[in-house]
Amino acid sequence: MQSPKDTGRYKTMFANLSAKKQGAFVPFVMLGDPDFETSLDILRTLVKNGADALELGIPYSDPIADGPTIQKASIRALGSGIRPHDCFAILKQLRAEYADIPIGLLLYSNLVLAKGVDTFYKSAFEAGVDSILIADVPLREAQRFIDAAINNSIQQILIAPPNASDETLSLIGEKSSGYTYLLGRSGVTGAESAVEIPAAELVAKLEKYKVAPPLIGFGISTPQQVSSAIQAGAAGAISGSATVNIIAKNLANSKDMHQQLGEFVATMKAATHL
Repeated sequence: MQSPKDTGRYKTMFANLSAKKQGAFVPFVMLGDPDFETSLDILRTLVKNGADALELGIPYSDPIADGPTIQKASIRALGSGIRPHDCFAILKQLRAEYADIPIGLLLYSNLVLAKGVDTFYKSAFEAGVDSILIADVPLREAQRFIDAAINNSIQQILIAPPNASDETLSLIGEKSSGYTYLLGRSGVTGAESAVEIPAAELVAKLEKYKVAPPLIGFGISTPQQVSSAIQAGAAGAISGSATVNIIAKNLANSKDMHQQLGEFVATMKAATHL
């Protein structure tokens, strides 16, 4: 089985952006950080200020691929009592308000396995989720998740590391859908480490293998990095730690938090214009 690359909200988003000569800007935040209601308001702020899609985490106690910023976001959400069913409740409310924006989950396999793979994917679809990326599942072990995704009308996002072999890229080309998460560098997430923008040659290779449109992530924190990614041929950029940092620095002042988040998203989005 193979999930089509060109269906659903991601297809519509990329087509609309291409017509406007823009790339996608996709902020990442942790669902439930710092609490249920604030989290929902944060998501509204991101959308209202220009986010083309959302990439969202589900809090987890052992986030091995995350740097300290996102780890602390998980701890805050877990400390507020947020669990996966609360995250789905947030997503259902968000989807009821915003019918068209693509929503992706970026999470760890234990969260999926604990609920049962098919059950988790079904719950995600019912909550309005478009895609799932599982950070700790290598490509060679991804088929069971891809099958569950297809069975539940979810697009399984695959990771393309910057040093991927032709064999790996060929497999990603076969199995990818929605978009491809192109790592800007190796290691854990974090705005503290500079992104290594991929050369145009790498993006051309991705196109050769017909992978789903590449969005570059890991270390994206400035408009200049977004612009460089778009100019290198990426379809867009994902920014996580830089977004979550704004939340962390303004926990005591909701007004400042939303103002700074809005300004950040608007500035990063402006950098996607070709």
